[in-house]
Amino acid sequence: MSIPHLIDEDNSGGNDIDPSHSPASASNKRKTSEAWKQFKKQKINGKEKVVCTLCNAKLVGGSNSGTLHLLNHIKICPMRKQTDIRQYTLTNNKTKDGKDTLEPYTFDPIVVRRKLAEMIILHKYPLRMVEHDGFREYSATLQPLFKLVSRNTIKRHIMQIYDVENEKTISVLEANRSRISITTDMWTSSHQKKGFMTVTAHFIDDSWAMQSQILRFIYVPCPYTVETLCESLNDCLMDWNIDRKLSSITVDNCSTNKQMITSLLEKLNSSDLILNWTLFHMRCCAHILNLIVKDGLDVIGEGIERIRSSVLYWVATSKRIEKFEDTARQLNIPYSKRLVLDCPTRWTSTYFMLTTALLYKDVFARLSVREKQHKIEILGKDWSPTHVKSEYDAYLEENVLPRIKDFDILVWWRANASKYPILAQIARDFLAIPVSSVASESAFSTEKCSKAPTACDTSFQEENENVEQVCE
Repeated sequence: MSIPHLIDEDNSGGNDIDPSHSPASASNKRKTSEAWKQFKKQKINGKEKVVCTLCNAKLVGGSNSGTLHLLNHIKICPMRKQTDIRQYTLTNNKTKDGKDTLEPYTFDPIVVRRKLAEMIILHKYPLRMVEHDGFREYSATLQPLFKLVSRNTIKRHIMQIYDVENEKTISVLEANRSRISITTDMWTSSHQKKGFMTVTAHFIDDSWAMQSQILRFIYVPCPYTVETLCESLNDCLMDWNIDRKLSSITVDNCSTNKQMITSLLEKLNSSDLILNWTLFHMRCCAHILNLIVKDGLDVIGEGIERIRSSVLYWVATSKRIEKFEDTARQLNIPYSKRLVLDCPTRWTSTYFMLTTALLYKDVFARLSVREKQHKIEILGKDWSPTHVKSEYDAYLEENVLPRIKDFDILVWWRANASKYPILAQIARDFLAIPVSSVASESAFSTEKCSKAPTACDTSFQEENENVEQVCE
């Protein structure tokens, strides 16, 4: 059975629809076919037409045309299924004031494509996932009306989302009336060995809420010289027109960043910066803390390296992991946490590796005897804290002393020096540091000398007279 050709004419260019030809006035003949529930007759450009009330398709509507082509159109009408869905599907939506409302479901392919693009951005899915057979079958089952897209199409939608968000960020930064702080860092991908720079803006808006916006995530070509980094950062500041709103730039403590900041200051107007750029260069405290902790971990570095090597061995293959779990069960040790290998440059990951491995120290000891291929043995002292750490922990666990007027910190350390010998030596060195130079300045004042000077006072007076004679 062939389907008659659908005629789709628009009404532009003066081809107005004559409202006088309504279904009621066009013909007094009774319409008994079910097709007339979805169509109405109209006279367009002097010709009898029937118009679908759902999709506005215009079909031949002469008296001799019959209704077979109308019934065929009802079967393939793209809006009919959507209408049927709305009859029994409700969605739970929230209003602006947070209240839940039930509304009829309306399929909008534009909204679905945007949500698909946002999902790919949020979860960092590869663009080619939209062309996977499994995804296509799932989408067709979930919503047959959704027209599947290619990865080039979804890429175009993602770039459109970027353009919209970019315009929003520009508007927010232009409306911002406070100073903007910048953080920037470099990252090198492990598989492609390519360097990328990220630039993030931080400011407090008019409602006193902290805002953070990523301005750039850009590829930086090799070599990563001071000039290359400075040029990339300066271009970002100029493109976003925030070079006159800067308050500070926070970077880590490598020497390249210090030289980059110096070069950047030469390109900026110092009068636009706070306190003539004295607060411009801020050093990352998290990076400083990381360096401090790494220096502390060097004290037990050999033990950490043995534990790291053992963890690396037992997580290398699924068979070894299974053997490790079986040994833990034999020793009645709950295997509640999986072994994790640390990143040596991140002390937090080293901490998690050690705390997890400490739960299974008996498992490591048993397997070191049974596993002949694993030749690295974790020593007993590797699991116990060092002397410095235990002494410091005991000091921190001391009860806080009450604040009293006559408290003497030196007397307290003298009484507890045998308990904390290492910390006591540190305290002796640091507590001897004066907080001002008044002691030296007062040495030149003789106003408070008594009538009966001491030997020290007499010696000072004699030296003072000698100084005056030299000056004369």
